[in-house]
Amino acid sequence: METILALGMPGGPEMIFIIVALLLLFGAKRIPDLARGFGKGIREFKDATKEIKKEVDDAGKEIEK
Repeated sequence: METILALGMPGGPEMIFIIVALLLLFGAKRIPDLARGFGKGIREFKDATKEIKKEVDDAGKEIEK
């Protein structure tokens, strides 16, 4: 017996369901604050990964010398 698991991006009906669920859970006034916080978190994560990559590259250059 083979189980096929299809994972992918949600389509139109799924996105509408997610948006409605978010509105019901958090209300229209809190969603912009949540989105702002989510964006800030992503930005901080990207900055941290860039900093770590730079440190690794610098350490690699030091080892080559």
